[in-house]
Formats: sequence, C-alpha cells, structure tokens
Amino acid sequence: MTDYVIRADGLTKMYGDLTAVNRVSLSVEKGALYGLLGPNGSGKSTMIKMLTGQIRPTAGSAAVLGIDTQADPVGVRERVGIIPEQETPPSFLTATEYLQFVGAIRKVPNIDEKAAWWFDFLDFADKKDVLCKDLSRGTRQKLMFAQAFIHKPGLALIDEPLINFDPIMQHVVKDYLRDYVKAGNTIFVSTHILEVAEEICSGFAILHKGNLLHTGTVADLTADHRHLDEFFLSLVQRVPHA
Repeated sequence: MTDYVIRADGLTKMYGDLTAVNRVSLSVEKGALYGLLGPNGSGKSTMIKMLTGQIRPTAGSAAVLGIDTQADPVGVRERVGIIPEQETPPSFLTATEYLQFVGAIRKVPNIDEKAAWWFDFLDFADKKDVLCKDLSRGTRQKLMFAQAFIHKPGLALIDEPLINFDPIMQHVVKDYLRDYVKAGNTIFVSTHILEVAEEICSGFAILHKGNLLHTGTVADLTADHRHLDEFFLSLVQRVPHA
C-alpha cells in the first residue's frame, strides 16, 4: 500500500472574486523530493499555506502526515518543517536566540549544539550574534533553512528554497536535500526555477493560474528524451491568457 505523506483533494482558495487555487488534487509519497512548479502568481505559495494549515481553503480538504490540515493545523505545523516565501525571523532576536526559541518551541534537545552545527554547515557562524533585522537576505534564508530542519522533521515544505543563495550555497543545499530524502524523509518544494526542479526532484506538479495542469515524474520525461523546461512551456503556453 502506497504511503502518502501529503494528500490534497479539490483544494480551492478564493479571495473575493479571485480564484488563487482551483480544485487542486495531488498526492505525494513518502521519500519523494516533490516539486510544485509554476510561474509567479500561479498559486504555489497559497498551496503551501493551505497544506501547512496557515490559511483555510475555501473548499476541498488535505491531510499531511495523516493529519487533517483544517481540523488540526497546529498539529501539522508541529510535525513538519516550513520555509515560507518570505524569510521573516523575528527582528528583535539574534540568529542564535531565534534558533534557541525554535528549539524551545519544538522541544529539541541540545539545541545549542545543533544550532552550532547549522551555523558551521551553512557558513554563517560569524553572524550568530547579529540581530535578525541586520542580516542580509541570504543570511536570513540560511537561518530559516536551519530552523526548518533543526528538529529533523519527516516532511519539510519549502517555498523557493534557493532563491537568495549564491551558487556555492545552492550546491550545498541541493546536496543536503538529496541526502535528506535518501534517509527516508520527504521534501515538498515550490519553485519557478525549472532547472533546479529537474536536477533534484523525483516527482512534480505544474500549477498555472491556480489550475493543476499536470503531475508526473522527472524520470518519465527523461525516458521520453524531454526536458522539464520545454515540457512546462508547452503546457503553460497552451493555456489562454486571462
């Protein structure tokens, strides 16, 4: 029997007359590095917010790690790691204080030791005592990456994981994500950077103007001698402009 860690059934989100996500259904298996792909404004961030219980859908349902996201949104967020679209650690805390706060909330043992590992791994130990408001965007992203994984969640949901990283850090993070799923965990990423998705993802879904256009695997595309970018464009460009 297939072990799904994410199941969405007809998820819909409307803001007045605007339909941000329109009846999206998808399933993500345990151990996948799954990409939700789409142009800016396609509904990717809204999907992640619904899957993590940060906003309620207008219609439809979802279960994450077997937890109903509407019935127990806090339970979902306790179990998963989340990197939101905007990296927003509290401005009045230092980087160290923020990870200590996360550790206290998530009941992470030996949090100072684990925080030190992340400062070293992501190469920002020199910023550990700097207030978050004074960190660069790239360093804030490192901090948000550390907080999402410091409790070793079985599932992490990441919105644009590489957007503020330089090429060296992108390489480090991509390797970490690959190794993390090899260890039996699951990662769900939303991105519009198709080259990255083709490089690291096993499965993917394409979202455009809130509508789900396709779900599939990168292996199937490769077997058909196709690249993700050309396949993506062939679908998106068929859709009439609103």
